[in-house]
Amino acid sequence: KLEGLKTIAVTTNGINLTRLLPRLKEAGLNAINISLDTLVPAKFEFIVRRKGTNLSSKAVMQIPSGMLSCLVNCVVMRGLNEDELLDFVDFTKDLPLDVRFIEYMPFDG
Repeated sequence: KLEGLKTIAVTTNGINLTRLLPRLKEAGLNAINISLDTLVPAKFEFIVRRKGTNLSSKAVMQIPSGMLSCLVNCVVMRGLNEDELLDFVDFTKDLPLDVRFIEYMPFDG
């Protein structure tokens, strides 16, 4: 460990987190941000261009308590996932984490 270092964090889509979490915790990881914009497999594949919503959702459910910070970031996009906000709240309400809904901001002029 480095002197004065208080936080070791990772931001991830969670696809490999379940497999890697034990080693990451061993290395001192104490904060996790998981980017998860949808709980619907077809939408997930469209957004991230790969399969894995089940792995990301599983990772969210397995975040250990005692972490300094556990956060799920959900970018809300009109016409794509705004109908899932209550599903996210319900999915995470009993987990030791916070959900942050982020407004999608297109940069196309």
